Order: sequence, then structure tokens, then C-alpha cells
Amino acid sequence: MQYGRLFLAGDAAHIVPPTGAKGLNLAIHDVRILGEALVRWYASGDESQLDGYSQSCLRRVWRAEHFSWWMTSMLHRLDGDDPFDLKLQLSQLRYVTTSEAAATSLAENYVGLTTV
Repeated sequence: MQYGRLFLAGDAAHIVPPTGAKGLNLAIHDVRILGEALVRWYASGDESQLDGYSQSCLRRVWRAEHFSWWMTSMLHRLDGDDPFDLKLQLSQLRYVTTSEAAATSLAENYVGLTTV
């Protein structure tokens, strides 16, 4: 997300499958973190937030990437899926719709985790 003084945000930094609906959320978070870092740098010359930009964002990015991959693999049939893959997919769908814990995890990831 950062190379020297080149800073990327949103889709320029990470592309997320649309299934999880995370792209805009991640972009806004990136820009908020980068904006705060730039304000601090221009106000005081302190580069610490700029230097930590990637680290500040990447944990959330990878959580969203994984969630979007998981949603895609659960909700879409992929070329090359065999009967075993389809049974795994059906098992996952059943689990999410019958387990309170699984449904809670899906909801937490879908709306965005503030602790990540």
C-alpha cells in the first residue's frame, strides 16, 4: 500500500471480490488513516503515521479479503467444481443458516469489525 512516498488507497491498493461488499468500506478506512497521517505530517513534521500506514491498514484488508473469498466460495459455483466441492458448499450454507455462532461471525464480518 506504500512504497517510499507513494501511497495507494482503495482499489488502487487492494482489489476485493464484490461478494463481500467490502471495497468501499476498505477505501474509506484507507483514506481516513492516510488523511490523518498527512495532517499530522504537515502540522508537525511527524512521519510516524505515514511510515505505519500500510501496517495500520493491512490487517483489516486481509480480513476483508478472506471474508470476500469465503462468501464467494460459499455462494457461487466455480468452473471445475466437482460433486465433492458442491457438497462442501452446501454444508457451509447449512452451517451458516443453522448455527447462531456461524451467523454471528458472518454478520460481524459483513458489517465490518472495528477491532481489526
